[in-house]
Amino acid sequence: MNPIRLLPPTLTFILSSVTLAAAERPNIVLIFSDDHAYQAISAYGDPRRLIDTPNIDRIAREGMRFDRCLVPNSICGPSRATVLTGTYNHINGFVNNAGGARFDSSQATFPKLLQAAGYQTAMIGKWHLGSDPTGFDFWQVLPGQGVYYNPPMIRNGERVATRGYVTDIIGDVTLDWLKQRDRSKPFLLMTQHKAPHRPWAPALRHLDHDGGRVYPEPATLFDDYAGRGLAERDQDMTIDRTMTMDKDMKFAIPADLPPELHAAWNAYYGPRNAAFTANPPTGRDLVRWKYQRYLHDYLGTIRAVDENVGRVLDYLEREGLTENTIVIYASDQGFFLGEHGWFDKRWIFEESVRTPLIVRWPGVTAAGSVNRNLVSTVDFAQTFLDAAGVAAADRMQGRSFKSLLAGATPADWRKSFYYGYYEYPDPHRVRPHEGVVTDRYKLVRFFGTGEDYTELFDLQTDPQELRDVARDPAYAATFKELEAELGRLRAELKVPATIPPAWMGNKDSALP
Repeated sequence: MNPIRLLPPTLTFILSSVTLAAAERPNIVLIFSDDHAYQAISAYGDPRRLIDTPNIDRIAREGMRFDRCLVPNSICGPSRATVLTGTYNHINGFVNNAGGARFDSSQATFPKLLQAAGYQTAMIGKWHLGSDPTGFDFWQVLPGQGVYYNPPMIRNGERVATRGYVTDIIGDVTLDWLKQRDRSKPFLLMTQHKAPHRPWAPALRHLDHDGGRVYPEPATLFDDYAGRGLAERDQDMTIDRTMTMDKDMKFAIPADLPPELHAAWNAYYGPRNAAFTANPPTGRDLVRWKYQRYLHDYLGTIRAVDENVGRVLDYLEREGLTENTIVIYASDQGFFLGEHGWFDKRWIFEESVRTPLIVRWPGVTAAGSVNRNLVSTVDFAQTFLDAAGVAAADRMQGRSFKSLLAGATPADWRKSFYYGYYEYPDPHRVRPHEGVVTDRYKLVRFFGTGEDYTELFDLQTDPQELRDVARDPAYAATFKELEAELGRLRAELKVPATIPPAWMGNKDSALP
């Protein structure tokens, strides 16, 4: 006899309703990459058309592309801590990538809250937070930054050896978990790629991915930083001076590349490096050469990311999961692809502070839609919890953008956004700064080095952020308004009045 028939009719109805509600809660798949510039996703329509990303574009074609998704702190570990906690780094405690930095795993995170609400949870790929993942039924992560070839991994606390290319391995483990999951529960899956992080080492199948294409140069490749202050001039993150020939430009075989693969590596890079050595360019021609090698390698790593995004989308479709699964593609921050002569991130400037965000939610989000509101990675936690019908933690500082996904913008949606970066002087001598971003302006305050000053940029008249107008009388009223707004946001977000010196002066020893 079916035991439920012995229950009172009212209780039977309640249990049936709970079961139905659980079955209808959406699955959530967050595909997260590292340093993936929005300029390197074809759905964003960069004029250079650097690469075609058909699988990531598929999410945009079937969902919503966000054009102003901003990060509170444009650096890997702090950005990941923000995604998990829905808080700024001065609240969650992970302010920079200092050696030995560890995420406080005792604090509230959205995976913990979803897990407590009956979700099955998994974290696969790049973690980069020092402490072990918590709030996950299954986790298999890269230690530290991870490596591109035969990467060691940690599975539920145990070291495991893997063979192959890191992006494909993350894809394999992701699909294996999906196949073996408990099908009676909704799930949260976070699948997080190392690529396209430095040193941008492509899969061997992608070494000739672009057929020797010559990439268009950004208009600011040879920016001389005139019209701006000391911070922009004194940094150490240029293609010209900072990129290394051995690791970045591939004149040395990667230490993690297995010996049996050296021949294939040398077959591609060997003749090209020899041609360079025989007639080495100098001056601007050398910068141009390095830019081309950088773009080839960086974009080559994205080829594998896009392929593995396609594998996940195809699995969801085959299994009939597409209609009840929210798929999100995002990165921990933006990245410079030669703009201002730079690579890396860290700055409040657009290519760095703005990260890709593409969301597909069938039945909720209109296919092919575009949103230009100011949203942020600090909003992810509350959005995912809202979609699942789970209450957010009181300490969370973001805001659910579920209504935006449904095509409705609340009248009180944010019009300004606070940013804070602290890691100085290593590894790239980008001065600590905070600021406020609006749809048109950026106010930037540099501090902590004894040379404090403020800059103002007008994105409408100066979209490439080449001219500081903070001392232009025509912008005096705007400057005053934004200074007041910066103060208001600092108070609202509980930013310390004085930034602790311990937040600065650290080095990420994992960088080459």
